[in-house]
Amino acid sequence: MMNSARPFARPGQIIGLLGGSFDPAHAGHAHITREALKRFDLDAVWWLVSPGNPLKTQGPAPLDKRMAQARQVMQHPRVTVTDIEAQLGTRYTAQTLKVLQAQFRGVRFVWLMGADNLAQLHMWQDWKWIMTHVPVGVLARPGDRISARMSPAARLFSPYRIAGRHSQMLGHARPPAWCFVNVPMVAQSSSAIRAAGEWSVT
Repeated sequence: MMNSARPFARPGQIIGLLGGSFDPAHAGHAHITREALKRFDLDAVWWLVSPGNPLKTQGPAPLDKRMAQARQVMQHPRVTVTDIEAQLGTRYTAQTLKVLQAQFRGVRFVWLMGADNLAQLHMWQDWKWIMTHVPVGVLARPGDRISARMSPAARLFSPYRIAGRHSQMLGHARPPAWCFVNVPMVAQSSSAIRAAGEWSVT
């Protein structure tokens, strides 16, 4: 049964948000989460396990199955796995961020993503709103560094990029602000796990 509890945050805290279908969650997700906590000086990270990815035509595994798997993979005292998007009824990242900022006044949210997501950010709904209303922390993943740095989002918002050596300032910066950090990565992906038959939608 799905956990309907809302995550908790106090005003003044800096909370990283890592969204995705987590279909399934794996060691790579856990690794970039631990790196984000350290590199961006976050108080906590929430995994936003989405009902479905609007950019993918095929639906993911059932939400309760993905939630259970995510909790097995990510066990950390400062990380919360939540289905809050399903509770809020939001489908797109910008919608979710608007509601969270309204409901958690005084909390500073940082949107977290892999470099592959930065490369396609311009395909997201209201992506410019995201970049101008919340700091964005980008963690490099294998093979995606060049395409991410040359992406429309990276080029348009290049004046607002915080150097990697100052990454701990990101959560305190006024958006637009984003930071790209290179981290030792775990070469694992959800698509590879599904292709190997280690995860199914049933």
